[in-house]
Amino acid sequence: MPYCVYVGFLSANGLSCVLPDGRLLFSDVSFRVSDGEVVALVGENGAGKTTLLRMMSGKWTPAEGSVQAQGGLVVMPQFIGSVRDESTVRDLLLSVAHQDLRTAAEKLDTTELALMEVDDEPTQLRYAQALVDWGEAGGYETEVLWDTVTVAALGVPYDRAKYRGVTTLSGGEQKRLVLEALLRGKEQVLLLDEPDNYLDVPGKRWLEQRLAETGKAVLLISHDRELLAAAATQVVTLEARTAWTHGGGFGTWHEARRARWERVAELHRRWEEEHQRLRDLTHTLRVQAAVSEAVAQKYRAMQTRLRKFEEAGPPPEMPNEQRLTPRLKGGRTGLRAITCQGLGLTGLMRPFDLEAFYGDRVCVLGSNGSGKSHFLRLLADPEATAVAHTGTCRLGARVVPGLFAQTHEHPEWVGRTLVDVLWQGHDARSGLDRGRAMSALTRYGLAAAGDQRYEVLSGGQQARFQVLLLELSGATLLLLDEPTDNLDLASAEALQDALEEFNGTVVAVTHDRWFARSFDRYLLFRSDGSVLEVDEPVWDEARVTRNR
Repeated sequence: MPYCVYVGFLSANGLSCVLPDGRLLFSDVSFRVSDGEVVALVGENGAGKTTLLRMMSGKWTPAEGSVQAQGGLVVMPQFIGSVRDESTVRDLLLSVAHQDLRTAAEKLDTTELALMEVDDEPTQLRYAQALVDWGEAGGYETEVLWDTVTVAALGVPYDRAKYRGVTTLSGGEQKRLVLEALLRGKEQVLLLDEPDNYLDVPGKRWLEQRLAETGKAVLLISHDRELLAAAATQVVTLEARTAWTHGGGFGTWHEARRARWERVAELHRRWEEEHQRLRDLTHTLRVQAAVSEAVAQKYRAMQTRLRKFEEAGPPPEMPNEQRLTPRLKGGRTGLRAITCQGLGLTGLMRPFDLEAFYGDRVCVLGSNGSGKSHFLRLLADPEATAVAHTGTCRLGARVVPGLFAQTHEHPEWVGRTLVDVLWQGHDARSGLDRGRAMSALTRYGLAAAGDQRYEVLSGGQQARFQVLLLELSGATLLLLDEPTDNLDLASAEALQDALEEFNGTVVAVTHDRWFARSFDRYLLFRSDGSVLEVDEPVWDEARVTRNR
């Protein structure tokens, strides 16, 4: 049947999640997202934001509670932007389409392959039926939409883009492509898991504007304070193993949160006082009941009252503030930490010269697809041939590079727990026994995740772990590719404080407008392929102009 459009809404009703090891992640989570609302879901890394989004989408079943959605629901997963498999642009667009369309596409692809092998009448009939099913699922209308989407996001029509490998797109181009499809599509409920990650600042501003204009019901996770302030109409906070809703925007959320926890702290104080009073009365009556039957009846009544009071339980749990406490030490290096002469990134940037000195804080800016991440990977290993380039790139004496990867892609850690990765050690990083490993993980708010596999961690937890490994590696040159993308606010602030104390050189790619202000040098990768140093952050650089 053709896909029907209704006014969108989404509601969570008493949702609970219990982890496989029996620990309660959250409980009694209830809120509603109506049409025209953009509700931000915030909380510390590991609080369960992505897990809650998966429950809202129907991918995971809650231990308790229910979800209601109307108007068609689609999801942008967190991994969009870091797709590195053999999929095509068509595959990526289908992955975020509604289920009926995905089913029809799979059937059509299967029968097309069968027809190539056996061109008989039964196969032709199956193919004809597959085309009918594709049309009834809205496939042809969707292809018209996708043509608009690929032109807007990539600058080329769908017929030219659909079989293009996703790996040829930058992370920002992947994000923009999917966001264009979801915001322009028929589905009225959008679940967006960190949609601003990988977007350059013009892309973030575009997203802020589109979210402000949309009439859809949107639930999003983001750590970008400027985007939250510009777009969020309500804020749902996931903390202390439950959730609460602030009915205003992000600009007033901090004060609302402080006031809430002051009230809860007062309720806890009163509850403890009343609990102690009832216990004292019960104890007194127990002593008196030993010699008086009349008092014994009062004692039994007081026991019942105390039991009911304890069964009702205390007020909501107070949040346990996690603090990231990096110890990025670095070390003294030669005066010239980085020397680039006539360095050109093949197919990306024209040759440029650069000298970075010990202690410099260099922020690399530019639009998506301009080659910034390639530049960092080259600095991480100038002798390698993985990044095609011309000219020379040299590191100075005693410069030890350490790379923070934007995609968190580390296949060598898949299937291994954090404690195991720390125990093994690698290159200059010495192994740690379990006690020392858990101590280090505790400083990064990762102690509870020590025995979990790397790939099951949230994006923020993976980011924290990468920073920990940089600390342990003894790097004197930090190469950071969008380090704040997945970090919660408190963790991002702690990282910035640690970088200010770091004894070495820092080169970072970022589109975080707040984070960029802490640097003292700015290297701009321009849309025309040139590279130059500027005095202050430039956020309005156009999309890279090259043959597509």
